[in-house]
Amino acid sequence: MMSDVTPLEPMNWRKYLNIVWSPWGAILVIIVVLALSDIAGLPEIIRLAGGSLLRTAPYILFAVISIAYLQACGAETLVANAFKGREFRMIVLAALVGGLAPFCSCQVIPFIAGLLIMGVPLGPVMAFWLASPLVDPASLLITAGALGWDFAIAKAVFAVALGLIGGFTISFLVRHGAFAHPLRENFKRGCGCGPDPFDGKPVWKFWREIERRGEFARAFRQNFMFLLKWMSLAYLIEALMITYVPAELIAGVVGGAGAKPIIISAFIGAPAYLNGYVAPALLAGLMTQGMTAGAAMSFMVAGAVSSIPAMTAVWSLVKPRVFAAYISLGIGGAITAGFVFSVVARVAT
Repeated sequence: MMSDVTPLEPMNWRKYLNIVWSPWGAILVIIVVLALSDIAGLPEIIRLAGGSLLRTAPYILFAVISIAYLQACGAETLVANAFKGREFRMIVLAALVGGLAPFCSCQVIPFIAGLLIMGVPLGPVMAFWLASPLVDPASLLITAGALGWDFAIAKAVFAVALGLIGGFTISFLVRHGAFAHPLRENFKRGCGCGPDPFDGKPVWKFWREIERRGEFARAFRQNFMFLLKWMSLAYLIEALMITYVPAELIAGVVGGAGAKPIIISAFIGAPAYLNGYVAPALLAGLMTQGMTAGAAMSFMVAGAVSSIPAMTAVWSLVKPRVFAAYISLGIGGAITAGFVFSVVARVAT
């Protein structure tokens, strides 16, 4: 007599690898390694990380509520108004509102593509593109909580300045024959993420519509979990650096006066950067170990412009020459911001 035997399904290794490589998985791995190698020091590291997270909690909560409100209202439609009128006006407004755009990294792609397809000049588009990754309401609050309002406000000022410089530089080059056709030939607009940013008007009293209330709840939950996991990992890494990394080592690489630490920080920050929510905590730890204020600013600006979502969006949309211009402006702007902030910090003290 034969019996039916249900074959075992193959194990989905990719699923488990994704868990391990997630922030929660990284946190668990770090704690396990510490428990096996330095169980006596583990409580102090957790205390340091937890204390930093609690001090930043009010900023995180306010940031999450702000993002959810903007997304529920559909406030991203206001950004499109910056790209109307004369090119000079467009560049200035694009740089100013770049830090206010409540887009996910996926939504930036159809928005920028839509601007280029509609014939918006590359100068204003580049101004928005350079300013947008550097600052938004959430990262501004997180930066203020970790590094202070002086650093956060300076970062916002540099974001606008970089957008203006980049926008006017590209506009000048376009007028002299460069970047005649910036968009890739085979690009198709749309990524299936959110509504078209050019349609509709903001609804500030979103709670009157059930769909918008649902969007607020979804955005709150999604952004809260996103910030919680990344900030927890960031502060855990900060605690590890403070505990185990000699201050002399940090000071020897990105510490001290002069141009060297600022330039090095820009080129280290570009490939090493994670996102605008992790960086402030990591930089706070590095600065306690001897990193200069100018080097920290250079690291943050370079990393924001060259983060994986930002570079992916640029590369997927535009031709290599435009991509090279974007990266060059970002790195050059980061180094300049580092020098300027270093001078300002020295005068202030």
